[in-house]
Amino acid sequence: MTTLTKFADCDTAAVIKDTTEVTISGAPEHTAWPHFVSSDGRTKSGMWQSTAGVFHGPINNQVEFCHILEGEALIKTEDGKEFTVRAGDAFTMDNGLQPIWHVHEFVKKHYVIVAAD
Repeated sequence: MTTLTKFADCDTAAVIKDTTEVTISGAPEHTAWPHFVSSDGRTKSGMWQSTAGVFHGPINNQVEFCHILEGEALIKTEDGKEFTVRAGDAFTMDNGLQPIWHVHEFVKKHYVIVAAD
């Protein structure tokens, strides 16, 4: 069965993520609302947010599309590039990217994750 999932109509329970292994500094709290998972588990979408901190956000075996809803973050990539993302920005992180997120206060995003072959 195919469906349309309207996030505003979802009553998805918040999932608190353990950030112990990804935290570089601070004490970021990550919360996700996984609104959709495809029947084969290869595509996921929902909302995610983080409080202040610096942390690894590895993109392994997947590709992720993000749309920032609130707040701001500085994302640094292993090739030395820096990207400031803030409310209204949309971007894609390719399989294998090993970004480091610097969240000074708060950031919230919609995400779509697709498993890489």
